[in-house]
Amino acid sequence: MIYVVQPGDTVDLIATRTNVPVETIIYDNQISYPYRLAVGQAVYIAEDIDNNESQDKRFIYVEGYAYPFIREWVLNQALPYLTDLLVFSYGFTEEGDLIPPAADDQWMIERAGQYGVNTVLTLTPIDASGNFNNYLISSVVNREDRIGVMISQLLGTLSHKRFSGVNIDFEYIRAEDREAYTAFVRTVREALNAEGYQVSVALAPKTSDTQQGLLYEGMDYRGLGEAADYVLLMTYEWGYTYGPPMAVAPIDQVRAVVEYAVTQIEPSKINLGIPNYGYDWPLPFVRGTTRARTLGNQQAVQLAITQGVEIRFDESAMSPFFIYAEDGIEHEVWFEDVRSIQAKFDLVKEFQLRGVGYWQLMQPFLANWLLLKDNFRIIYE
Repeated sequence: MIYVVQPGDTVDLIATRTNVPVETIIYDNQISYPYRLAVGQAVYIAEDIDNNESQDKRFIYVEGYAYPFIREWVLNQALPYLTDLLVFSYGFTEEGDLIPPAADDQWMIERAGQYGVNTVLTLTPIDASGNFNNYLISSVVNREDRIGVMISQLLGTLSHKRFSGVNIDFEYIRAEDREAYTAFVRTVREALNAEGYQVSVALAPKTSDTQQGLLYEGMDYRGLGEAADYVLLMTYEWGYTYGPPMAVAPIDQVRAVVEYAVTQIEPSKINLGIPNYGYDWPLPFVRGTTRARTLGNQQAVQLAITQGVEIRFDESAMSPFFIYAEDGIEHEVWFEDVRSIQAKFDLVKEFQLRGVGYWQLMQPFLANWLLLKDNFRIIYE
């Protein structure tokens, strides 16, 4: 299923060794003309169809976030593999009034419907500057009247746009709002469940209940797991824009989060978060100054090919990376490939989780979807 490119390999040689047509390898891995490869690149190799269909595979839920400005062809590529499309995002005012996305989302809702995919409204406290604002969270979760306004407008929007539910993605919740936030999620769920809608909640990646830090202290895993219909573990962004170079979702760290989560929440209510992007850091890293560039996983491979460097693989993080130099500046790149994705699928199987959730769908990664189908059966509702 996965072939790692060796020195001297070509697509033709790999096709001969694996007995898979050249055209299939090129298409499945989105290898662009003139079909060059990077040493160390992981190539997805399609399984025999008869064997694939005969496997006893678990059914899982698959969800993915997308902004309304996603490219049409990229969305079309992902939709056949989704249970739910999460529209990112709807904001709100201090009074609880909803703020729709700046770009029209109706087209993606209609497109998802054509594929039999549910659409979910993602609710975030993102302010006009584009940042998560915990003051907005406090202004609503501690006021019953404002919660009432929000629920009323949520129900109106869900009905009008034919959403199937709400995903609550609140981050940097203050420790003093922990109980109020949990109660808010429970209240929203009860009101929306009564009208036939589901409510999920995104959880920062904690490894203990007492974990310190603004990202974690306001998150009560047990309480939120009980309050929501299901949860998404945001098991990504260890490597992030302003942080030091490292894997976005190192499997050892992801495992630690899952091991804690299943002690607080029923595994059948947990979706594992999977990143669909990587980062390119200029070196040396200087905290507060260095800013990494976001890039798609396919972009990362093309960059390695263009720079003529080998892709290496960190066995502890189960993530690919490489280093290159350009214009006198050294760069370090970490991204995802089918090997790192398979490691995450193995966790879903091991802990019998509900499914997976992708942040985000904005970049194409066909091999990921094909690998998903090799591992699981997708629940369509």
